[in-house]
Amino acid sequence: MKFLDKLERRLGFIAIPGLVRAIVALNVLVFILVYLNKGFDSYLSLDMARIRAGEVWRLVTYIFVPQASHPLLVLIALWFLWFIGDGLERAWGPFRLTLYFLVGMIGTTMAAVLSNSQFSNQMLFTTLFFAFAHFYPEEIIYVFFILPLKIKWIAWVYAAFLLLAFVTQSNSYRLALIAALSNYLIFFGPGVIQHLRQRKEVAVRRKRFEIQSRPEEESLHRCATCGATELTDPSLEFRVARDGEEYCLAHLPRPANAPV
Repeated sequence: MKFLDKLERRLGFIAIPGLVRAIVALNVLVFILVYLNKGFDSYLSLDMARIRAGEVWRLVTYIFVPQASHPLLVLIALWFLWFIGDGLERAWGPFRLTLYFLVGMIGTTMAAVLSNSQFSNQMLFTTLFFAFAHFYPEEIIYVFFILPLKIKWIAWVYAAFLLLAFVTQSNSYRLALIAALSNYLIFFGPGVIQHLRQRKEVAVRRKRFEIQSRPEEESLHRCATCGATELTDPSLEFRVARDGEEYCLAHLPRPANAPV
Protein backbone atom coordinates (compact mmCIF):
# COMPACT_ATOMS: atom_id res chain seq x y z
CA MET A 1 0.00 0.00 0.00
CA LYS A 2 1.25 3.46 -0.88
CA PHE A 3 -0.32 4.86 2.28
CA LEU A 4 1.68 2.45 4.45
CA ASP A 5 4.83 3.35 2.55
CA LYS A 6 4.25 7.02 3.39
CA LEU A 7 3.60 6.14 7.02
CA GLU A 8 6.79 4.14 7.18
CA ARG A 9 8.80 7.08 5.88
CA ARG A 10 7.32 9.33 8.56
CA LEU A 11 6.88 6.94 11.48
CA GLY A 12 9.50 4.32 10.79
CA PHE A 13 11.05 4.96 14.19
CA ILE A 14 8.21 3.06 15.89
CA ALA A 15 9.28 -0.21 14.27
CA ILE A 16 10.34 -2.83 16.81
CA PRO A 17 12.43 -5.61 15.22
CA GLY A 18 11.70 -8.95 16.85
CA LEU A 19 8.52 -7.59 18.46
CA VAL A 20 6.72 -10.93 18.67
CA ARG A 21 9.81 -12.67 20.01
CA ALA A 22 9.95 -10.09 22.80
CA ILE A 23 6.27 -10.66 23.54
CA VAL A 24 6.86 -14.42 23.73
CA ALA A 25 9.76 -13.90 26.13
CA LEU A 26 7.64 -11.69 28.39
CA ASN A 27 4.84 -14.27 28.29
CA VAL A 28 7.31 -16.85 29.55
CA LEU A 29 8.39 -14.49 32.33
CA VAL A 30 4.79 -13.78 33.39
CA PHE A 31 4.00 -17.51 33.36
CA ILE A 32 6.89 -18.14 35.75
CA LEU A 33 5.77 -15.28 38.02
CA VAL A 34 2.20 -16.59 38.05
CA TYR A 35 3.48 -20.08 38.82
CA LEU A 36 5.44 -18.70 41.79
CA ASN A 37 2.75 -16.27 42.89
CA LYS A 38 -0.81 -17.42 42.18
CA GLY A 39 -3.09 -14.60 41.10
CA PHE A 40 -0.29 -12.35 39.89
CA ASP A 41 -1.89 -12.23 36.43
CA SER A 42 -4.93 -10.45 37.91
CA TYR A 43 -2.76 -7.34 38.20
CA LEU A 44 -1.98 -7.42 34.49
CA SER A 45 -5.29 -8.23 32.79
CA LEU A 46 -7.27 -5.80 30.63
CA ASP A 47 -9.84 -4.84 33.25
CA MET A 48 -11.53 -1.58 32.25
CA ALA A 49 -12.86 -0.95 35.76
CA ARG A 50 -9.35 -1.10 37.20
CA ILE A 51 -7.97 0.98 34.33
CA ARG A 52 -10.54 3.71 35.08
CA ALA A 53 -9.34 3.55 38.68
CA GLY A 54 -5.85 4.49 37.50
CA GLU A 55 -4.15 1.16 36.72
CA VAL A 56 -3.28 2.26 33.20
CA TRP A 57 -0.42 -0.25 32.83
CA ARG A 58 -3.07 -2.87 32.10
CA LEU A 59 -3.50 -1.33 28.62
CA VAL A 60 -0.16 -2.97 27.78
CA THR A 61 0.53 -5.73 30.27
CA TYR A 62 -2.43 -7.90 29.26
CA ILE A 63 -0.56 -8.96 26.12
CA PHE A 64 2.03 -10.72 28.31
CA VAL A 65 -0.46 -12.98 30.12
CA PRO A 66 -0.53 -16.57 28.74
CA GLN A 67 -4.04 -17.94 28.18
CA ALA A 68 -3.16 -21.49 29.22
CA SER A 69 -2.15 -22.84 32.61
CA HIS A 70 -0.46 -26.13 31.71
CA PRO A 71 3.25 -25.67 30.91
CA LEU A 72 3.06 -27.87 27.79
CA LEU A 73 0.12 -25.93 26.36
CA VAL A 74 1.86 -22.65 27.10
CA LEU A 75 5.01 -23.92 25.40
CA ILE A 76 3.10 -24.98 22.25
CA ALA A 77 1.08 -21.74 22.09
CA LEU A 78 4.15 -19.53 22.52
CA TRP A 79 6.17 -21.55 20.01
CA PHE A 80 3.37 -21.08 17.47
CA LEU A 81 3.20 -17.35 18.24
CA TRP A 82 6.97 -17.11 17.71
CA PHE A 83 6.60 -19.01 14.42
CA ILE A 84 3.88 -16.77 12.98
CA GLY A 85 5.64 -13.65 14.27
CA ASP A 86 8.81 -14.52 12.37
CA GLY A 87 6.75 -15.23 9.25
CA LEU A 88 4.94 -11.90 9.43
CA GLU A 89 8.15 -9.98 9.98
CA ARG A 90 9.64 -11.62 6.88
CA ALA A 91 6.56 -10.75 4.84
CA TRP A 92 5.96 -7.26 6.18
CA GLY A 93 9.08 -5.98 7.86
CA PRO A 94 9.26 -4.65 11.43
CA PHE A 95 7.36 -1.40 10.81
CA ARG A 96 4.19 -2.85 9.34
CA LEU A 97 4.10 -5.67 11.85
CA THR A 98 4.52 -3.19 14.71
CA LEU A 99 1.81 -0.93 13.30
CA TYR A 100 -0.53 -3.89 12.80
CA PHE A 101 0.02 -4.97 16.38
CA LEU A 102 -0.54 -1.46 17.78
CA VAL A 103 -3.80 -1.08 15.84
CA GLY A 104 -4.81 -4.49 17.19
CA MET A 105 -4.11 -3.36 20.75
CA ILE A 106 -6.29 -0.28 20.23
CA GLY A 107 -9.04 -2.50 18.80
CA THR A 108 -8.80 -4.89 21.74
CA THR A 109 -9.12 -1.99 24.18
CA MET A 110 -12.20 -0.77 22.29
CA ALA A 111 -13.63 -4.30 22.45
CA ALA A 112 -13.14 -4.36 26.22
CA VAL A 113 -14.93 -1.00 26.50
CA LEU A 114 -17.81 -2.12 24.27
CA SER A 115 -18.27 -5.43 26.05
CA ASN A 116 -17.74 -3.82 29.48
CA SER A 117 -15.76 -6.84 30.63
CA GLN A 118 -12.23 -8.10 31.03
CA PHE A 119 -10.56 -8.95 27.75
CA SER A 120 -7.63 -11.23 27.04
CA ASN A 121 -4.98 -11.13 24.34
CA GLN A 122 -6.56 -14.09 22.53
CA MET A 123 -8.24 -12.07 19.78
CA LEU A 124 -5.15 -9.92 19.32
CA PHE A 125 -3.05 -13.02 18.68
CA THR A 126 -5.84 -14.39 16.50
CA THR A 127 -5.45 -11.40 14.17
CA LEU A 128 -1.76 -12.24 13.89
CA PHE A 129 -2.72 -15.77 12.90
CA PHE A 130 -5.19 -14.53 10.26
CA ALA A 131 -2.51 -12.23 8.83
CA PHE A 132 -0.08 -15.15 8.71
CA ALA A 133 -2.72 -17.26 6.92
CA HIS A 134 -3.08 -14.48 4.36
CA PHE A 135 0.63 -14.55 3.51
CA TYR A 136 1.28 -18.29 3.93
CA PRO A 137 -2.01 -20.10 3.16
CA GLU A 138 -0.28 -23.26 1.94
CA GLU A 139 1.99 -23.61 4.98
CA ILE A 140 1.47 -26.96 6.69
CA ILE A 141 1.53 -27.49 10.44
CA TYR A 142 1.06 -30.72 12.32
CA VAL A 143 -1.81 -30.56 14.79
CA PHE A 144 -0.93 -32.58 17.89
CA PHE A 145 2.34 -33.26 16.01
CA ILE A 146 0.45 -35.85 13.91
CA LEU A 147 -2.27 -34.39 11.70
CA PRO A 148 -0.96 -32.27 8.79
CA LEU A 149 -3.20 -29.31 8.01
CA LYS A 150 -2.75 -26.28 5.82
CA ILE A 151 -2.88 -22.95 7.59
CA LYS A 152 -5.68 -21.70 5.33
CA TRP A 153 -8.04 -24.50 6.38
CA ILE A 154 -7.44 -23.85 10.07
CA ALA A 155 -8.05 -20.15 9.47
CA TRP A 156 -11.30 -20.85 7.61
CA VAL A 157 -12.58 -23.11 10.40
CA TYR A 158 -11.68 -20.53 13.04
CA ALA A 159 -13.34 -17.79 10.97
CA ALA A 160 -16.48 -19.93 10.67
CA PHE A 161 -16.73 -20.20 14.47
CA LEU A 162 -16.27 -16.44 14.83
CA LEU A 163 -18.96 -15.85 12.21
CA LEU A 164 -21.32 -18.20 14.05
CA ALA A 165 -20.69 -16.33 17.29
CA PHE A 166 -21.23 -13.01 15.49
CA VAL A 167 -24.62 -14.19 14.23
CA THR A 168 -25.84 -15.75 17.47
CA GLN A 169 -24.48 -13.36 20.13
CA SER A 170 -25.65 -9.96 21.32
CA ASN A 171 -25.05 -6.64 19.59
CA SER A 172 -22.44 -5.66 22.16
CA TYR A 173 -20.53 -8.84 21.36
CA ARG A 174 -20.76 -8.10 17.63
CA LEU A 175 -19.35 -4.62 18.11
CA ALA A 176 -16.61 -5.96 20.37
CA LEU A 177 -15.68 -8.62 17.82
CA ILE A 178 -15.47 -6.08 15.00
CA ALA A 179 -13.31 -3.85 17.19
CA ALA A 180 -11.05 -6.75 18.17
CA LEU A 181 -10.57 -7.65 14.49
CA SER A 182 -10.20 -4.04 13.37
CA ASN A 183 -6.51 -4.30 12.49
CA TYR A 184 -7.16 -7.26 10.18
CA LEU A 185 -10.17 -5.52 8.62
CA ILE A 186 -8.19 -2.31 8.06
CA PHE A 187 -5.10 -3.98 6.62
CA PHE A 188 -6.73 -6.73 4.56
CA GLY A 189 -10.36 -5.68 4.10
CA PRO A 190 -9.77 -3.44 1.05
CA GLY A 191 -7.73 -6.16 -0.66
CA VAL A 192 -10.44 -8.77 -0.01
CA ILE A 193 -13.13 -6.46 -1.43
CA GLN A 194 -11.00 -5.73 -4.50
CA HIS A 195 -10.36 -9.45 -5.02
CA LEU A 196 -14.11 -10.20 -4.85
CA ARG A 197 -14.82 -7.43 -7.36
CA GLN A 198 -12.17 -8.77 -9.72
CA ARG A 199 -13.62 -12.28 -9.47
CA LYS A 200 -17.07 -10.92 -10.27
CA GLU A 201 -15.73 -8.97 -13.26
CA VAL A 202 -13.87 -12.04 -14.53
CA ALA A 203 -17.05 -14.13 -14.20
CA VAL A 204 -19.04 -11.51 -16.14
CA ARG A 205 -16.41 -11.32 -18.90
CA ARG A 206 -16.22 -15.11 -19.13
CA LYS A 207 -20.00 -15.39 -19.45
CA ARG A 208 -20.04 -12.68 -22.12
CA PHE A 209 -17.27 -14.45 -24.04
CA GLU A 210 -19.11 -17.78 -23.88
CA ILE A 211 -22.26 -16.15 -25.23
CA GLN A 212 -20.39 -14.43 -28.06
CA SER A 213 -18.40 -17.53 -28.99
CA ARG A 214 -21.36 -19.89 -28.82
CA PRO A 215 -21.83 -21.55 -32.26
CA GLU A 216 -24.94 -20.86 -34.27
CA GLU A 217 -27.82 -23.26 -33.98
CA GLU A 218 -27.05 -26.27 -36.13
CA SER A 219 -29.16 -26.68 -39.24
CA LEU A 220 -30.87 -29.86 -40.35
CA HIS A 221 -30.29 -29.28 -44.08
CA ARG A 222 -27.35 -27.79 -45.99
CA CYS A 223 -26.81 -27.57 -49.72
CA ALA A 224 -23.56 -29.24 -50.71
CA THR A 225 -23.12 -26.73 -53.56
CA CYS A 226 -24.08 -23.30 -52.24
CA GLY A 227 -24.09 -23.98 -48.49
CA ALA A 228 -27.59 -22.61 -47.99
CA THR A 229 -29.61 -23.97 -45.07
CA GLU A 230 -33.19 -23.73 -43.89
CA LEU A 231 -31.91 -21.16 -41.40
CA THR A 232 -30.53 -18.84 -44.07
CA ASP A 233 -33.59 -19.25 -46.31
CA PRO A 234 -36.66 -20.91 -44.76
CA SER A 235 -38.37 -21.11 -48.21
CA LEU A 236 -35.81 -23.53 -49.64
CA GLU A 237 -36.51 -27.21 -50.17
CA PHE A 238 -33.80 -29.84 -50.02
CA ARG A 239 -33.30 -33.27 -51.57
CA VAL A 240 -30.73 -35.99 -51.19
CA ALA A 241 -29.06 -36.91 -54.49
CA ARG A 242 -27.75 -40.31 -55.58
CA ASP A 243 -24.26 -39.33 -54.37
CA GLY A 244 -25.60 -39.15 -50.82
CA GLU A 245 -25.20 -35.39 -50.58
CA GLU A 246 -28.02 -32.97 -49.82
CA TYR A 247 -28.82 -30.11 -52.20
CA CYS A 248 -31.30 -27.31 -52.48
CA LEU A 249 -33.68 -27.69 -55.48
CA ALA A 250 -31.77 -25.09 -57.49
CA HIS A 251 -28.54 -27.11 -57.31
CA LEU A 252 -29.93 -30.62 -57.23
CA PRO A 253 -27.92 -32.69 -59.82
CA ARG A 254 -30.03 -33.98 -62.68
CA PRO A 255 -29.97 -37.67 -63.61
CA ALA A 256 -27.59 -38.49 -66.49
CA ASN A 257 -30.45 -39.55 -68.87
CA ALA A 258 -32.74 -36.66 -67.88
CA PRO A 259 -33.80 -34.42 -70.80
CA VAL A 260 -32.20 -30.98 -70.84
